[in-house]
Amino acid sequence: MAIGSLSQPGPWKRGRVLTALALLLGLLLLLHAQIPNRVGNIGSLVETFLPWFGVFIPVLLAGALWRRSASSVVALLLSVVTWVSLFGGLLTDKSHPGGDLTVVSHNVDADNPDPAGTARALAGSGADLLALEELSAQAKPVYEKELAKAYPYHSVQGTVGLWSKLPLSDIRPVDTEQDVGPLGDSKPAALKLVDNRALRATVATDHGPLAVYVAHLGSVRVNPRGGFGTETRNRNAEALAKAVAAEQNKRMVLLGDMNGTTDDRALDGITSQLHSAQDKAGNGFGFSWQAKFPMVRIDQILTRGVEPQSSWVLPSTGSDHRPVAAHVSW
Repeated sequence: MAIGSLSQPGPWKRGRVLTALALLLGLLLLLHAQIPNRVGNIGSLVETFLPWFGVFIPVLLAGALWRRSASSVVALLLSVVTWVSLFGGLLTDKSHPGGDLTVVSHNVDADNPDPAGTARALAGSGADLLALEELSAQAKPVYEKELAKAYPYHSVQGTVGLWSKLPLSDIRPVDTEQDVGPLGDSKPAALKLVDNRALRATVATDHGPLAVYVAHLGSVRVNPRGGFGTETRNRNAEALAKAVAAEQNKRMVLLGDMNGTTDDRALDGITSQLHSAQDKAGNGFGFSWQAKFPMVRIDQILTRGVEPQSSWVLPSTGSDHRPVAAHVSW
């Protein structure tokens, strides 16, 4: 018995594989910004699902306790501390009562089987400003009809629209393709209008004019061969960041489907200029996609010059996204 016990590795030598995995997880969380995007945009893909890497912490902890590996438990502390520093603030309720304006953004889904029901649900939210993305030509008149009573002012530019209880002015499309077609040629004016995925408007509020942008950045795809396909999204984000930088109004709100989280480095040009309502005044992660089981927040409410007081996710509609909402104040 004595010889057998001496041959057993001590608690600091057990679970070497678990220890290595714990260290790798901690380093991934700590150094995620250093993961290169050169091959398959793997860095952006990791950042999109970064909070979910925390799921591995209890799994590794259970393995470390089962193996009675002290080294694995200590190594896991790096992952715990890093994850909490990154996302711990999202676990607390940072919302405050009140707000001068309620805004809602929703990708209504071009294949939505019940646009009328979605419109009625959104009108029932009580939002002062309602931004819709992925409006199809067939569904557009349905939304216009259903929202007309609650929102006397509205504009649709291409596939995005803004409905408002307050007067709108200086409405114009925002070119997120930087005047470049698929072959590098200049886009015809008619094509710009049809394909337009962003707009800008001025909203007349009791506190003065507010610049409001509505945007739907290009879709992303995960392909086993090509990796994380983000080329269109990244190009749109760069153009939108330039439009935001050129905006003269110090008070602005950006609403829309960014097809990316605020952790994704591809949106740095936008998030470096604007604050996330969910990060500043939300309660929880605010996941908005997919609607049935949300795993990421790619629908954003971003502000500058106005303060988010609260931010939340509305119940599902007929879309594959959930609407996001926020109260903002001056």
